[in-house]
Amino acid sequence: MRIRAVTENDWPAVWPIVAQVVTAADTFPYDPGLTSAAARGLWLESPPGLTVVAVDGDRVHGTAKMGPNRPGPGAHVATASFMVAADSRGRGVGRALSEYALAWARRQGYAAMQFNAVVESNEVAVGLYRRLGFAVVGTVPESFTLPSGRRVGLHVMHRFL
Repeated sequence: MRIRAVTENDWPAVWPIVAQVVTAADTFPYDPGLTSAAARGLWLESPPGLTVVAVDGDRVHGTAKMGPNRPGPGAHVATASFMVAADSRGRGVGRALSEYALAWARRQGYAAMQFNAVVESNEVAVGLYRRLGFAVVGTVPESFTLPSGRRVGLHVMHRFL
């Protein structure tokens, strides 16, 4: 698995992953009706941010975007988001993308990384982030509605770099 910066030519392979994750509506707080054009605008970061893909040969298995969590006085804290193709899950793609984002943030001089909206019921992601040194610093109760209609919290997770 190789992680590299996304190129314009990657979007046709990235979009199905984004669409799959967003349409499932159980782990990511984007509108399930998101179009390819709107998703492209949300997902492809401009400097100082970066969007990457995890590839094996010609196949894109996952993608991540990273950059400053907030502008101005909050710009010393990074954030990142990750999406992995359903048939590539459980193979370490998410972990590789997460480790890449942490290393990138360190190289860029960020002091910490914060995730603003980790769905509480997404046990795989929450567990991975905890193993990578993140802590839940707060949970906004019942702020995410699962497809079943059940409401769960969104965790804010943080770690110093």
